[in-house]
Amino acid sequence: MAAKKLTKFTKQHVKIAPIKALYSGFFKINLYQFEHALFAGGQSATIRREILERGDAVAVLPYDPITDSILLIEQIRIGAIKSKQSPWLLECIAGMTDGSTDYEDVARREAFEEAGLVLSELEFMLSYLSSPGGTTERLHLYLAKTDLSQLQSDVYGLATEGEDIKTHILSFDDAMARLATGEIDNAASVISLQWLALNRERIILQRN
Repeated sequence: MAAKKLTKFTKQHVKIAPIKALYSGFFKINLYQFEHALFAGGQSATIRREILERGDAVAVLPYDPITDSILLIEQIRIGAIKSKQSPWLLECIAGMTDGSTDYEDVARREAFEEAGLVLSELEFMLSYLSSPGGTTERLHLYLAKTDLSQLQSDVYGLATEGEDIKTHILSFDDAMARLATGEIDNAASVISLQWLALNRERIILQRN
C-alpha cells in the first residue's frame, strides 16, 4: 500500500521577504521574515525567525564486520557543558561540507583528518535536518566498512582548527550499551548506531 501523502504544501506556499544578515562569525545568523499558507485556509501573519546558517555536514561511522567493532572519536563539544558532567563526547567522525556536494569525498577527508583512516567502501545511510526550527543544517550519514583490527587508540585532528581528537575502537555490543545508558547522546551518532543495529545482519552477511 502506497504511503498516504500527509501535507499538500510546498515551498511555493511560503512568501519570504529579503533575508537580512544579522551576524557573521564562526557561524552566520540571518533573519527570515515570512508568511505561509494555513491548514484551515488563508495566510499567516508575518513571522520572524533568526536562523543559524551553519551549512551542511557529513558524518561517517567506521564499522568492521569481521570483528564486529566500530570506531568512535572523542573530543570536547562546548555546547554540551550546560547539560552534561563532561563535554567530551563520543561521536561519529564528522565535518562540514563547506558547500561541496561530493559527500563521500568529505567523509573520506574527515576520516583521515580525525582518525587517520583511508576509507574506500562507503554506504549511504540517510540524511536529516538537525533542528529545522532554528537552523538550515542538513547532515548526511555514511557507514564505512573497513578493517579496524590493527588500529589502536590514538590522537588526531588539525591543530590549525583547534582539534584534539582521540579515537576509540569499541565492540558493537559496547557501543550499544553506551547508547542505552545515554553516554552516547548526540544526534548523528545515535542515528548512525541505530541504523547499524537495523542493518548489521545484512552487512555481516555481505562481508565476503
